[in-house]
Amino acid sequence: MIHQYQNNGYNIVLDVNSGAVHVVDQAAYDVIGALERQNGAHTPETLRAPKTADGLRSELEDRYSREDIEDILDEVIALTEEGRLFTQDVYEGNIDEVKQRKTVVKALCLHIAHDCNLACRYCFAEEGEYHGRRALMSYEVGKKALDFLIAHSGKRRNLEVDFFGGEPLMNWQVVKDLVAYGREQEKIHDKHFRFTLTTNGVLLNDGIQEFVNREMDNVVLSLDGRKEVNDRMRPFRNGKGSYDLIVPKFQKLAESRDQQKYYIRGTFTRNNLDFSNDVLHFAQLGFEQISIEPVVGDDTDPYAIRSEDLPAIFREYDRLAKIMVDREREGRGFTFFHFMIDLEGGPCVSKRLSGCGSGTEYLAVTPWGDLYPCHQFVGQEEFLMGNVDEGIVRPEIADEFRGCSVYSKENCRKCFARFYCSGGCMANSYKFHHTINDTYEVSCEMERKRVECAIMIKAALADRAV
Repeated sequence: MIHQYQNNGYNIVLDVNSGAVHVVDQAAYDVIGALERQNGAHTPETLRAPKTADGLRSELEDRYSREDIEDILDEVIALTEEGRLFTQDVYEGNIDEVKQRKTVVKALCLHIAHDCNLACRYCFAEEGEYHGRRALMSYEVGKKALDFLIAHSGKRRNLEVDFFGGEPLMNWQVVKDLVAYGREQEKIHDKHFRFTLTTNGVLLNDGIQEFVNREMDNVVLSLDGRKEVNDRMRPFRNGKGSYDLIVPKFQKLAESRDQQKYYIRGTFTRNNLDFSNDVLHFAQLGFEQISIEPVVGDDTDPYAIRSEDLPAIFREYDRLAKIMVDREREGRGFTFFHFMIDLEGGPCVSKRLSGCGSGTEYLAVTPWGDLYPCHQFVGQEEFLMGNVDEGIVRPEIADEFRGCSVYSKENCRKCFARFYCSGGCMANSYKFHHTINDTYEVSCEMERKRVECAIMIKAALADRAV
């Protein structure tokens, strides 16, 4: 499969199965496009067949000379022989191995607090309640969760624990106690815990910052961008905005971490489809690790993104990508999470095919110790897998998630971005289609655009480096 597009003056050809990217002139772009329309499953032998050259000349001779067409075809044949163009899909044959993997848990999302001191209007967690009741995780439940992780981690040494909510700083002493317990267990079991924290910053202070910088490998700081945007969607329960209180704390924390091992994470909605301005606002505030995610809401939610919003969103991503190229060349670059793409190595095969590992490698733990495939399934009883006392008592749920891949979703099979998003979010699929083996098309459209922009940025910066 070949995907071609033009962005910011570049003609880009992506060979989907190999991941090879080619920046070409217009003539080569048109020849490759014609070859894709002719067949799309070329081999060096079919490319050398006389009918292939005849077909190209018939379609393109009014624009390019016979000699130019044949020269480009020779180059295409050479790239195909090198495995960099018109490559075959070698991954589908590995899908049974992915399905048969044993459940080796490497990460937990600890819902340390089903409570929150903000009232974000788009919150999928219902201000921390998750379809249930407000609660704080006890130290005893948290200990059992870490013990469960160690016991089910197999030979994996590096383990991840995210303190999540609601707002985890509302249960800060338990967070500290569990980190201390985890450090003790590292020595006993030859494991290493990578602790992370997601916070809205309301309760952040110097003491918490010092502990976070000592113990947390990464910190996610929740803020939506410009003051008016943030305060509209992330107010306190009394309606007052949170921006003025939080921003100085986040700036201080980011600087104290040398602008590394954190990211500032926002959410954009229909209310701020000009979200590139929020990204740039973050950069102006001094943040260098930035993410702004599209909201996921029901069609009836006034803030929810709809298909008719996509053209405006695409323009924003294009604008942001061009600005990022310019800023990087000026020495003022920043990282935007959704434009991070690795064209050299990338994730392992299983990650390319099946994504985040929810339900198999990654589980969420409620304050009372119930296990769910991920934080977005918490409170949905059909996905309750077990608890920290008994372990996983419904392994069939893990089997279902293990069988979910880019080949179990018909829309993914024909999508050029499938090995970058790995099939997308299973929770979003279930929300809109009541099955994890489908896709949320609005999200897919945005992901495709982000992949295109990310590759263009790589091409543009490489072009300047030559």
